[in-house]
Amino acid sequence: MSSISFHEITKLNPAEYADLMKRSEADLSGFMEKVQSIIAAVKEEGDGALVRFGQDFDGAKPLTQATLKASEAEFEAAFKSVDQDVIEAIKYGIGNIRKFHEEQKPEAMWFKEIQPGAFAGDRYTPIQSVALYVPRGKGAFPSVTMMTSVPAVVAEVPNLAIFTPPTPDGSVDAATLVAARTAGVETVYKCGGAQAVAAAAYGTKTVKPALKIVGPGSPWVVAAKRQLSGIIDPGLPAGPSEAIIFADESINGGLAALDLLIEAEHGPDSSAYLVTHSRKVAEEAIAALDEHWAQMGAQRVEYSKAVLTGQNGGVVLTSSIEESYKFINDYAPEHLEILSLEPFEHLGHITEASEILMGPHTPVSIGNFALGPNAVLPTSQGARTYGPLSVHDFVKCSSIGYVTRPAYPEMARNAHVLATYEGFDAHANAVSSMRDKYIGKR
Repeated sequence: MSSISFHEITKLNPAEYADLMKRSEADLSGFMEKVQSIIAAVKEEGDGALVRFGQDFDGAKPLTQATLKASEAEFEAAFKSVDQDVIEAIKYGIGNIRKFHEEQKPEAMWFKEIQPGAFAGDRYTPIQSVALYVPRGKGAFPSVTMMTSVPAVVAEVPNLAIFTPPTPDGSVDAATLVAARTAGVETVYKCGGAQAVAAAAYGTKTVKPALKIVGPGSPWVVAAKRQLSGIIDPGLPAGPSEAIIFADESINGGLAALDLLIEAEHGPDSSAYLVTHSRKVAEEAIAALDEHWAQMGAQRVEYSKAVLTGQNGGVVLTSSIEESYKFINDYAPEHLEILSLEPFEHLGHITEASEILMGPHTPVSIGNFALGPNAVLPTSQGARTYGPLSVHDFVKCSSIGYVTRPAYPEMARNAHVLATYEGFDAHANAVSSMRDKYIGKR
Protein backbone atom coordinates (compact mmCIF):
# COMPACT_ATOMS: atom_id res chain seq x y z
CA MET A 1 0.00 0.00 0.00
CA SER A 2 1.40 3.37 -1.01
CA SER A 3 1.40 6.11 1.58
CA ILE A 4 -1.63 8.10 0.44
CA SER A 5 -1.64 11.70 1.60
CA PHE A 6 -4.28 11.90 4.32
CA HIS A 7 -5.53 15.17 5.74
CA GLU A 8 -7.91 15.55 8.67
CA ILE A 9 -9.22 19.09 8.46
CA THR A 10 -9.68 19.45 12.22
CA LYS A 11 -5.96 18.74 12.75
CA LEU A 12 -4.69 21.34 10.25
CA ASN A 13 -3.53 24.82 11.16
CA PRO A 14 -4.38 27.71 8.79
CA ALA A 15 -1.07 27.46 6.94
CA GLU A 16 -1.49 23.72 6.36
CA TYR A 17 -5.06 24.28 5.15
CA ALA A 18 -3.83 26.96 2.74
CA ASP A 19 -1.21 24.53 1.41
CA LEU A 20 -4.02 22.20 0.31
CA MET A 21 -5.37 24.97 -1.91
CA LYS A 22 -2.13 25.24 -3.91
CA ARG A 23 -1.77 23.89 -7.46
CA SER A 24 1.32 22.77 -9.28
CA GLU A 25 1.38 25.91 -11.43
CA ALA A 26 0.87 28.25 -8.49
CA ASP A 27 4.48 29.38 -8.69
CA LEU A 28 5.46 29.99 -12.30
CA SER A 29 8.50 32.15 -11.56
CA GLY A 30 10.95 29.58 -12.93
CA PHE A 31 8.90 29.03 -16.07
CA MET A 32 8.30 32.73 -16.68
CA GLU A 33 12.03 33.34 -17.00
CA LYS A 34 12.62 30.29 -19.20
CA VAL A 35 9.83 31.01 -21.69
CA GLN A 36 11.21 34.47 -22.44
CA SER A 37 14.02 33.09 -24.59
CA ILE A 38 11.62 30.73 -26.37
CA ILE A 39 9.21 33.55 -27.16
CA ALA A 40 12.05 35.79 -28.38
CA ALA A 41 13.39 33.05 -30.64
CA VAL A 42 9.99 32.45 -32.27
CA LYS A 43 9.47 36.18 -32.76
CA GLU A 44 12.89 36.60 -34.39
CA GLU A 45 13.38 33.30 -36.24
CA GLY A 46 9.82 32.20 -37.00
CA ASP A 47 9.51 28.75 -38.56
CA GLY A 48 13.16 27.96 -37.91
CA ALA A 49 12.65 28.26 -34.16
CA LEU A 50 9.48 26.13 -34.27
CA VAL A 51 11.35 23.37 -36.09
CA ARG A 52 14.31 23.52 -33.71
CA PHE A 53 12.12 23.43 -30.60
CA GLY A 54 10.03 20.61 -32.06
CA GLN A 55 13.19 18.59 -32.61
CA ASP A 56 14.75 19.43 -29.24
CA PHE A 57 11.72 19.46 -26.91
CA ASP A 58 9.45 16.93 -28.61
CA GLY A 59 12.08 14.68 -30.15
CA ALA A 60 10.54 15.21 -33.60
CA LYS A 61 13.78 14.91 -35.59
CA PRO A 62 12.05 14.55 -38.99
CA LEU A 63 10.19 17.87 -38.53
CA THR A 64 10.97 20.53 -41.17
CA GLN A 65 9.62 23.92 -42.10
CA ALA A 66 7.77 22.27 -44.97
CA THR A 67 5.97 19.88 -42.61
CA LEU A 68 5.00 22.29 -39.79
CA LYS A 69 1.44 22.27 -41.11
CA ALA A 70 -0.39 18.97 -41.36
CA SER A 71 -1.01 18.07 -45.01
CA GLU A 72 -4.18 16.80 -46.62
CA ALA A 73 -2.42 13.48 -47.12
CA GLU A 74 -1.86 13.24 -43.36
CA PHE A 75 -5.56 13.83 -42.71
CA GLU A 76 -6.48 11.12 -45.23
CA ALA A 77 -3.99 8.70 -43.72
CA ALA A 78 -5.35 9.39 -40.22
CA PHE A 79 -8.86 8.29 -41.17
CA LYS A 80 -7.41 5.04 -42.56
CA SER A 81 -5.17 4.30 -39.56
CA VAL A 82 -7.56 5.03 -36.68
CA ASP A 83 -9.76 2.12 -35.59
CA GLN A 84 -13.37 2.49 -36.65
CA ASP A 85 -14.67 2.21 -33.09
CA VAL A 86 -12.47 5.19 -32.12
CA ILE A 87 -13.78 7.19 -35.08
CA GLU A 88 -17.34 6.35 -34.10
CA ALA A 89 -16.70 7.38 -30.48
CA ILE A 90 -15.25 10.68 -31.72
CA LYS A 91 -18.32 11.24 -33.90
CA TYR A 92 -20.63 10.37 -31.00
CA GLY A 93 -18.88 12.80 -28.66
CA ILE A 94 -18.75 15.57 -31.24
CA GLY A 95 -22.46 15.12 -31.94
CA ASN A 96 -23.33 15.62 -28.26
CA ILE A 97 -20.87 18.49 -27.85
CA ARG A 98 -22.38 20.21 -30.90
CA LYS A 99 -25.94 19.76 -29.59
CA PHE A 100 -24.96 21.30 -26.26
CA HIS A 101 -23.11 24.27 -27.73
CA GLU A 102 -25.72 25.02 -30.38
CA GLU A 103 -28.20 25.52 -27.54
CA GLN A 104 -25.65 27.77 -25.85
CA LYS A 105 -25.09 30.00 -28.88
CA PRO A 106 -26.57 33.48 -28.37
CA GLU A 107 -28.94 35.06 -30.83
CA ALA A 108 -27.06 37.09 -33.43
CA MET A 109 -28.79 40.23 -32.21
CA TRP A 110 -31.47 41.48 -29.85
CA PHE A 111 -33.00 44.95 -29.95
CA LYS A 112 -35.41 46.43 -27.42
CA GLU A 113 -37.32 49.70 -27.17
CA ILE A 114 -35.86 51.19 -23.97
CA GLN A 115 -38.00 54.33 -24.14
CA PRO A 116 -40.55 55.25 -26.83
CA GLY A 117 -38.49 55.75 -29.97
CA ALA A 118 -35.14 54.84 -28.31
CA PHE A 119 -33.73 51.40 -28.99
CA ALA A 120 -30.79 49.44 -27.63
CA GLY A 121 -29.49 45.91 -27.84
CA ASP A 122 -26.55 43.59 -28.34
CA ARG A 123 -25.05 42.10 -31.48
CA TYR A 124 -22.80 39.03 -31.36
CA THR A 125 -20.16 38.42 -33.99
CA PRO A 126 -17.45 35.76 -34.09
CA ILE A 127 -13.86 36.52 -33.17
CA GLN A 128 -11.99 36.57 -36.46
CA SER A 129 -9.15 34.20 -35.55
CA VAL A 130 -8.59 31.79 -32.67
CA ALA A 131 -5.83 29.30 -31.89
CA LEU A 132 -6.90 26.01 -30.29
CA TYR A 133 -4.20 24.46 -28.12
CA VAL A 134 -4.21 20.67 -27.76
CA PRO A 135 -1.53 19.21 -25.43
CA ARG A 136 0.28 15.94 -26.09
CA GLY A 137 3.14 15.68 -23.61
CA LYS A 138 1.59 12.98 -21.40
CA GLY A 139 -0.62 11.34 -24.01
CA ALA A 140 -2.79 12.06 -27.02
CA PHE A 141 -5.95 14.07 -26.45
CA PRO A 142 -8.41 14.06 -29.36
CA SER A 143 -11.03 14.87 -26.71
CA VAL A 144 -9.44 18.29 -26.18
CA THR A 145 -9.60 18.81 -29.94
CA MET A 146 -13.30 18.02 -29.78
CA MET A 147 -13.96 20.36 -26.86
CA THR A 148 -12.07 23.33 -28.30
CA SER A 149 -13.06 22.90 -31.94
CA VAL A 150 -16.81 22.34 -31.76
CA PRO A 151 -17.83 25.54 -29.92
CA ALA A 152 -15.48 27.53 -32.18
CA VAL A 153 -17.12 26.06 -35.29
CA VAL A 154 -20.59 26.60 -33.84
CA ALA A 155 -19.63 30.23 -33.18
CA GLU A 156 -18.57 30.48 -36.86
CA VAL A 157 -15.02 31.70 -36.21
CA PRO A 158 -13.68 32.13 -39.78
CA ASN A 159 -10.00 31.42 -39.03
CA LEU A 160 -9.30 28.46 -36.77
CA ALA A 161 -6.13 26.51 -36.25
CA ILE A 162 -5.09 23.75 -33.88
CA PHE A 163 -1.64 23.87 -32.29
CA THR A 164 -0.36 20.57 -30.95
CA PRO A 165 3.12 19.15 -30.29
CA PRO A 166 4.48 16.82 -32.98
CA THR A 167 5.10 13.15 -32.26
CA PRO A 168 8.69 11.82 -32.43
CA ASP A 169 8.18 10.84 -36.08
CA GLY A 170 7.19 14.42 -36.95
CA SER A 171 3.48 13.71 -37.37
CA VAL A 172 0.30 14.56 -35.49
CA ASP A 173 -1.62 12.04 -33.41
CA ALA A 174 -3.96 10.45 -35.94
CA ALA A 175 -7.09 10.58 -33.76
CA THR A 176 -6.48 14.29 -33.18
CA LEU A 177 -6.53 14.83 -36.96
CA VAL A 178 -9.73 12.80 -37.23
CA ALA A 179 -11.35 14.84 -34.46
CA ALA A 180 -10.22 18.12 -36.02
CA ARG A 181 -11.62 17.31 -39.46
CA THR A 182 -14.84 15.82 -38.03
CA ALA A 183 -15.40 18.94 -35.94
CA GLY A 184 -14.76 21.19 -38.92
CA VAL A 185 -11.20 22.49 -38.42
CA GLU A 186 -8.96 22.34 -41.48
CA THR A 187 -5.63 23.68 -40.15
CA VAL A 188 -3.35 21.88 -37.70
CA TYR A 189 0.13 23.12 -36.82
CA LYS A 190 2.78 20.82 -35.36
CA CYS A 191 4.05 22.92 -32.50
CA GLY A 192 3.38 22.94 -28.78
CA GLY A 193 4.53 24.43 -25.53
CA ALA A 194 5.55 28.06 -25.11
CA GLN A 195 6.67 28.17 -28.76
CA ALA A 196 3.10 27.44 -29.91
CA VAL A 197 1.74 30.33 -27.88
CA ALA A 198 4.41 32.62 -29.33
CA ALA A 199 3.66 31.44 -32.89
CA ALA A 200 -0.06 32.06 -32.38
CA ALA A 201 0.70 35.53 -31.02
CA TYR A 202 3.23 36.74 -33.58
CA GLY A 203 2.72 34.47 -36.57
CA THR A 204 5.45 33.03 -38.77
CA LYS A 205 5.86 32.33 -42.48
CA THR A 206 3.77 29.17 -42.02
CA VAL A 207 1.63 30.04 -39.00
CA LYS A 208 -1.06 32.69 -39.24
CA PRO A 209 -1.33 34.82 -36.08
CA ALA A 210 -4.48 34.65 -33.98
CA LEU A 211 -6.32 37.11 -31.77
CA LYS A 212 -6.97 34.56 -29.02
CA ILE A 213 -5.71 31.20 -27.82
CA VAL A 214 -7.74 28.67 -25.82
CA GLY A 215 -7.08 25.23 -24.43
CA PRO A 216 -5.31 23.57 -21.50
CA GLY A 217 -1.57 23.22 -21.22
CA SER A 218 1.48 22.66 -19.07
CA PRO A 219 3.05 25.33 -16.85
CA TRP A 220 5.18 26.21 -19.90
CA VAL A 221 2.01 27.04 -21.84
CA VAL A 222 0.43 28.88 -18.90
CA ALA A 223 3.60 30.96 -18.40
CA ALA A 224 3.78 31.85 -22.10
CA LYS A 225 0.13 32.90 -22.13
CA ARG A 226 0.80 35.25 -19.22
CA GLN A 227 3.91 36.68 -20.89
CA LEU A 228 2.04 37.31 -24.13
CA SER A 229 -1.30 38.45 -22.72
CA GLY A 230 -0.68 41.92 -24.13
CA ILE A 231 -0.32 40.46 -27.64
CA ILE A 232 -2.89 37.66 -27.67
CA ASP A 233 -5.97 37.02 -25.53
CA PRO A 234 -4.97 34.01 -23.37
CA GLY A 235 -8.52 32.87 -22.70
CA LEU A 236 -9.58 31.21 -19.47
CA PRO A 237 -6.82 29.89 -17.16
CA ALA A 238 -6.49 26.22 -18.09
CA GLY A 239 -3.47 24.50 -16.57
CA PRO A 240 -2.80 20.97 -15.30
CA SER A 241 -5.83 18.84 -14.44
CA GLU A 242 -7.50 18.98 -11.04
CA ALA A 243 -10.52 17.31 -9.48
CA ILE A 244 -12.37 16.85 -6.25
CA ILE A 245 -14.41 13.72 -5.70
CA PHE A 246 -16.95 14.46 -2.97
CA ALA A 247 -18.52 11.32 -1.51
CA ASP A 248 -21.13 11.02 1.20
CA GLU A 249 -21.96 7.98 3.32
CA SER A 250 -24.33 6.55 0.68
CA ILE A 251 -21.34 5.66 -1.55
CA ASN A 252 -18.84 2.82 -1.28
CA GLY A 253 -15.36 4.29 -0.96
CA GLY A 254 -14.09 1.94 -3.67
CA LEU A 255 -16.20 3.82 -6.20
CA ALA A 256 -14.79 7.13 -4.95
CA ALA A 257 -11.25 5.72 -5.35
CA LEU A 258 -12.04 4.62 -8.90
CA ASP A 259 -13.04 8.15 -9.87
CA LEU A 260 -10.26 9.80 -7.86
CA LEU A 261 -7.77 8.26 -10.25
CA ILE A 262 -9.36 9.79 -13.37
CA GLU A 263 -7.72 13.20 -13.24
CA ALA A 264 -4.79 12.01 -11.11
CA GLU A 265 -3.52 9.89 -14.01
CA HIS A 266 -3.05 12.91 -16.29
CA GLY A 267 0.37 13.61 -14.86
CA PRO A 268 2.37 14.27 -11.69
CA ASP A 269 1.45 17.97 -11.93
CA SER A 270 -2.27 17.17 -11.57
CA SER A 271 -4.29 17.72 -8.38
CA ALA A 272 -6.87 15.25 -7.08
CA TYR A 273 -8.64 14.96 -3.71
CA LEU A 274 -11.31 12.73 -2.26
CA VAL A 275 -13.31 14.89 0.14
CA THR A 276 -15.61 13.14 2.59
CA HIS A 277 -16.97 13.51 6.11
CA SER A 278 -17.22 9.71 6.39
CA ARG A 279 -14.15 7.95 7.80
CA LYS A 280 -15.59 4.67 6.52
CA VAL A 281 -15.69 6.03 2.94
CA ALA A 282 -12.15 7.38 3.29
CA GLU A 283 -10.80 4.05 4.55
CA GLU A 284 -12.63 2.06 1.87
CA ALA A 285 -11.20 4.34 -0.81
CA ILE A 286 -7.62 4.02 0.38
CA ALA A 287 -8.00 0.25 0.67
CA ALA A 288 -9.32 -0.02 -2.91
CA LEU A 289 -6.55 1.93 -4.64
CA ASP A 290 -4.10 -0.96 -5.00
CA GLU A 291 -6.77 -3.06 -6.68
CA HIS A 292 -7.56 -0.23 -9.11
CA TRP A 293 -3.88 0.40 -9.85
CA ALA A 294 -3.48 -3.26 -10.74
CA GLN A 295 -5.80 -2.62 -13.70
CA MET A 296 -3.80 0.34 -15.05
CA GLY A 297 -0.66 0.74 -17.12
CA ALA A 298 2.65 1.51 -15.46
CA GLN A 299 2.87 5.11 -16.60
CA ARG A 300 -0.61 6.05 -15.40
CA VAL A 301 0.03 4.30 -12.10
CA GLU A 302 3.25 6.29 -11.71
CA TYR A 303 1.49 9.58 -12.46
CA SER A 304 -1.48 8.98 -10.17
CA LYS A 305 0.66 7.67 -7.29
CA ALA A 306 2.80 10.79 -7.53
CA VAL A 307 -0.35 12.91 -7.18
CA LEU A 308 -2.05 10.96 -4.41
CA THR A 309 1.08 10.60 -2.28
CA GLY A 310 2.28 14.13 -2.92
CA GLN A 311 1.46 17.72 -2.05
CA ASN A 312 -1.49 18.13 -4.44
CA GLY A 313 -3.66 15.12 -3.82
CA GLY A 314 -4.92 12.46 -1.47
CA VAL A 315 -7.83 12.09 0.93
CA VAL A 316 -9.39 14.95 2.89
CA LEU A 317 -11.48 13.89 5.88
CA THR A 318 -13.76 16.58 7.23
CA SER A 319 -15.66 16.66 10.50
CA SER A 320 -19.04 17.40 8.94
CA ILE A 321 -20.83 17.73 5.64
CA GLU A 322 -20.79 21.52 6.07
CA GLU A 323 -17.01 21.41 6.39
CA SER A 324 -16.87 19.38 3.17
CA TYR A 325 -18.89 22.03 1.36
CA LYS A 326 -16.57 24.74 2.71
CA PHE A 327 -13.45 22.93 1.56
CA ILE A 328 -14.87 22.42 -1.93
CA ASN A 329 -15.89 26.06 -2.26
CA ASP A 330 -12.52 27.23 -0.93
CA TYR A 331 -10.70 24.98 -3.38
CA ALA A 332 -12.92 25.93 -6.39
CA PRO A 333 -12.04 22.82 -8.42
CA GLU A 334 -11.89 22.39 -12.15
CA HIS A 335 -13.83 19.10 -11.98
CA LEU A 336 -16.17 18.16 -9.15
CA GLU A 337 -18.03 14.90 -8.76
CA ILE A 338 -20.85 14.71 -6.25
CA LEU A 339 -20.91 11.01 -5.49
CA SER A 340 -24.18 10.48 -3.71
CA LEU A 341 -27.42 8.64 -4.26
CA GLU A 342 -29.11 12.00 -3.63
CA PRO A 343 -26.76 14.46 -5.35
CA PHE A 344 -29.30 17.27 -5.58
CA GLU A 345 -29.31 17.46 -1.81
CA HIS A 346 -25.74 18.74 -2.05
CA LEU A 347 -25.82 20.80 -5.21
CA GLY A 348 -27.26 23.95 -3.64
CA HIS A 349 -24.35 24.15 -1.21
CA ILE A 350 -21.69 24.15 -3.95
CA THR A 351 -21.03 27.51 -5.61
CA GLU A 352 -17.34 27.37 -6.61
CA ALA A 353 -16.77 24.62 -9.14
CA SER A 354 -16.53 24.82 -12.90
CA GLU A 355 -17.92 21.40 -13.69
CA ILE A 356 -20.29 19.55 -11.36
CA LEU A 357 -21.06 15.94 -12.25
CA MET A 358 -23.72 14.33 -10.11
CA GLY A 359 -24.46 10.81 -9.03
CA PRO A 360 -22.70 7.44 -9.39
CA HIS A 361 -23.37 7.22 -13.14
CA THR A 362 -21.68 10.48 -14.16
CA PRO A 363 -17.93 10.08 -13.71
CA VAL A 364 -15.49 12.66 -15.09
CA SER A 365 -14.76 10.23 -17.93
CA ILE A 366 -18.24 10.76 -19.33
CA GLY A 367 -17.89 14.52 -18.95
CA ASN A 368 -14.51 14.47 -20.69
CA PHE A 369 -15.54 12.41 -23.68
CA ALA A 370 -19.23 12.02 -24.29
CA LEU A 371 -21.88 14.04 -22.46
CA GLY A 372 -21.65 17.41 -24.24
CA PRO A 373 -20.75 20.16 -21.71
CA ASN A 374 -17.27 21.50 -22.30
CA ALA A 375 -14.43 19.79 -20.45
CA VAL A 376 -11.94 22.62 -21.00
CA LEU A 377 -12.28 24.29 -17.63
CA PRO A 378 -10.57 26.94 -15.50
CA THR A 379 -7.95 25.73 -13.05
CA SER A 380 -6.13 27.22 -10.04
CA GLN A 381 -9.35 28.55 -8.47
CA GLY A 382 -10.34 30.10 -11.78
CA ALA A 383 -13.80 28.67 -11.18
CA ARG A 384 -14.42 31.58 -8.82
CA THR A 385 -14.66 33.97 -11.77
CA TYR A 386 -14.63 31.85 -14.96
CA GLY A 387 -16.89 29.18 -16.39
CA PRO A 388 -16.21 26.35 -18.84
CA LEU A 389 -15.03 27.04 -22.36
CA SER A 390 -18.14 27.88 -24.36
CA VAL A 391 -19.46 29.43 -27.53
CA HIS A 392 -19.26 32.75 -25.69
CA ASP A 393 -15.45 32.46 -25.68
CA PHE A 394 -15.48 32.62 -29.48
CA VAL A 395 -17.77 35.60 -29.99
CA LYS A 396 -17.65 39.19 -28.90
CA CYS A 397 -20.53 41.49 -28.16
CA SER A 398 -21.23 44.95 -29.57
CA SER A 399 -23.84 47.18 -27.98
CA ILE A 400 -26.24 48.67 -30.50
CA GLY A 401 -28.13 51.94 -30.00
CA TYR A 402 -30.58 53.93 -32.10
CA VAL A 403 -32.49 57.05 -31.04
CA THR A 404 -35.26 58.45 -33.24
CA ARG A 405 -35.96 62.14 -33.66
CA PRO A 406 -39.03 62.09 -31.35
CA ALA A 407 -37.08 60.32 -28.59
CA TYR A 408 -33.99 62.52 -28.84
CA PRO A 409 -35.06 65.58 -26.73
CA GLU A 410 -35.59 63.65 -23.47
CA MET A 411 -32.44 61.56 -23.96
CA ALA A 412 -30.43 64.67 -24.76
CA ARG A 413 -31.76 66.64 -21.79
CA ASN A 414 -30.80 63.95 -19.28
CA ALA A 415 -27.43 63.32 -20.90
CA HIS A 416 -26.69 67.06 -20.83
CA VAL A 417 -27.40 67.27 -17.10
CA LEU A 418 -24.95 64.49 -16.24
CA ALA A 419 -22.29 65.64 -18.70
CA THR A 420 -22.39 69.10 -17.15
CA TYR A 421 -22.18 67.68 -13.64
CA GLU A 422 -19.11 65.62 -14.56
CA GLY A 423 -17.47 68.61 -16.22
CA PHE A 424 -17.29 67.25 -19.75
CA ASP A 425 -17.86 70.22 -22.04
CA ALA A 426 -17.77 68.36 -25.34
CA HIS A 427 -20.17 65.74 -24.02
CA ALA A 428 -22.59 68.47 -22.99
CA ASN A 429 -22.20 70.46 -26.21
CA ALA A 430 -22.98 67.39 -28.34
CA VAL A 431 -26.46 67.20 -26.82
CA SER A 432 -27.08 70.97 -26.51
CA SER A 433 -28.66 73.52 -28.84
CA MET A 434 -25.35 73.46 -30.76
CA ARG A 435 -26.53 70.23 -32.35
CA ASP A 436 -29.77 71.77 -33.58
CA LYS A 437 -28.17 73.60 -36.49
CA TYR A 438 -27.04 70.27 -37.89
CA ILE A 439 -30.08 68.10 -37.20
CA GLY A 440 -32.84 70.68 -36.96
CA LYS A 441 -34.90 71.88 -34.02
CA ARG A 442 -35.91 69.35 -31.43
